[in-house]
Amino acid sequence: MAYFRNLDQKIKELLGLFEKDQRWLIVINADPDALASAMALKRIMARRVRGVGIAHVNEVSRPDNLTMIKLLRIPTQKLTPLLKAQYDKFAMVDSQPHHHPDFANIDFSIVLDHHPLKDESLQAEFHEIRPEYGANSSLMTEYLYNLKIRPGKLLATALVYGIKTDTQSFERPFSDVDIRAFRYLTKFYNPLLLQKIVRSEFRKEWLKYFSQAFKKVKILGQGLSVFMGTVDSADILVILADFFLRIHNVSWDLVSGLHEDKLVVIFRGDGLRRDMGKMAEQMFGDCGPAGGHRSMARAEIPLSKLERTHPQQFIWQRLGDYRKQKGKRTKKARG
Repeated sequence: MAYFRNLDQKIKELLGLFEKDQRWLIVINADPDALASAMALKRIMARRVRGVGIAHVNEVSRPDNLTMIKLLRIPTQKLTPLLKAQYDKFAMVDSQPHHHPDFANIDFSIVLDHHPLKDESLQAEFHEIRPEYGANSSLMTEYLYNLKIRPGKLLATALVYGIKTDTQSFERPFSDVDIRAFRYLTKFYNPLLLQKIVRSEFRKEWLKYFSQAFKKVKILGQGLSVFMGTVDSADILVILADFFLRIHNVSWDLVSGLHEDKLVVIFRGDGLRRDMGKMAEQMFGDCGPAGGHRSMARAEIPLSKLERTHPQQFIWQRLGDYRKQKGKRTKKARG
């Protein structure tokens, strides 16, 4: 039995897109899995095209992401119209075009992702969507393996961290491919570099948010909700959502706040009873980007959609509607 899938046909199709005079830009919504996947695709494109760049649409402010970029020498830049104009071909990893508004005006030729496929009319010339994989870094490792590209120390460390974060050290749903990819990559990675990245998770100035969150938390049976008001970075909402899920008898949480004229809502769950991706989409899908995995999801709602309703009240109304609808569906299924 082969260690990974045989991707001969996929590799042929992918390499057939590359021409020596092309300049490619890999566009991402930067997090560890996306950064690692972009590094891998850049390595695949190396010497096959004229140039390859990496650009992120979001603000990168989490200390672990910044440390990852610095230590692993990831050449990512903030996407701007001027930067975009320097490239003639575009690729996307660990995302799909509908995941962020800044993806809307880009014609992607390549899309490689592990999130559930929402838009069946995906127009990319080459795309592979593997929602059964816990991390997109595992998918990229398959491609490297099939191309007989041995990942260097920095790339292997990035991919290991991508798998580690997106599977939450294999506590979230994962596949056999994730395990095989992780095992394979640990032959080449640098454990000391990985340790330094992992230990760079918090900023000192974020400590105040923990104090505020403890005072604002609302318990909802086996779940909880926290509205943080205005925050300096949406990343603190992710940190808090992950933290609260560690509390005994809490199976899901919803942490929200205001950042850059948007209401950002982070969903976390244990993946057993509730599907957080569906919950996010049902609650806020009509207002903006909303969705994700069974155990983790995100929604971003422009403040203009709230129509003068206080953000916290808006969330409570939507949560109440969701719980009512969920109750009706459960009752109907039993009846």
